[in-house]
Amino acid sequence: MRHGKKVNHLGRTHSHRAAMLSNMATSLIMHKRINTTVAKAKALRKYVEPILTRSKDDSTHSRRLVFSYLQSKDAVTELFREVAPKIGERPGGYTRILKTGNRLGDNAEMCMMELVDFNESMLSAKDSKKTKTTRRRGGKKKTDSAAEGSEHASSATDTKTEETPKKRGSKKASDSNDKTEE
Repeated sequence: MRHGKKVNHLGRTHSHRAAMLSNMATSLIMHKRINTTVAKAKALRKYVEPILTRSKDDSTHSRRLVFSYLQSKDAVTELFREVAPKIGERPGGYTRILKTGNRLGDNAEMCMMELVDFNESMLSAKDSKKTKTTRRRGGKKKTDSAAEGSEHASSATDTKTEETPKKRGSKKASDSNDKTEE
C-alpha cells in the first residue's frame, strides 16, 4: 500500500526527475507556456509554484534559492524582472493547466501549462466581462417600459384567441342548445 506517498515518481529516478522538472520550470518561465502530459504538468505545478512565490521577494537570498532549483541564470533573471512584478498581487495559483486531448502515438493525456498572468486573450476577456453580480435569488426588476411592452404583448395574444374560428365538433352542442330554447 502507498499510504501518504504524495510524490509522483513519473517512472524516473530522483536525479532524472529533478533534472526534468528543473528544465520544464525553466522552459515555463522563459516561454510562459509549454505543452506536456497532464501527469508531468501536475508534478511541475508543485515544483514551480513555490519558486514563483519566492520570486516576489527580490533579495540575494531568494535569487540564490531559486537558482538552486532552476540552474539557469537567464531563467532567474527573467523570473525576477518580468514574471515577479506581474504576479506580485496574486496570492498563489500562478499556473493554469488546459487539457488538449490525447497524444496520437501512445494516447497519453496532453495539456498546455501556462502562467496565468501572461495569457493576454483570457485577461482581455476577463476585463470586458467584469460586471457586478449579485449572489441572491431575487430576479431583476422590470422597468416601466418593459412592463408596458409585456402588457401589449399579452393583449395581442388575447385578441388572436378570440378571432380563431370555432371547431366543427361544437355544432352539435350548439344545435342542442338551440332546440332547448325553442
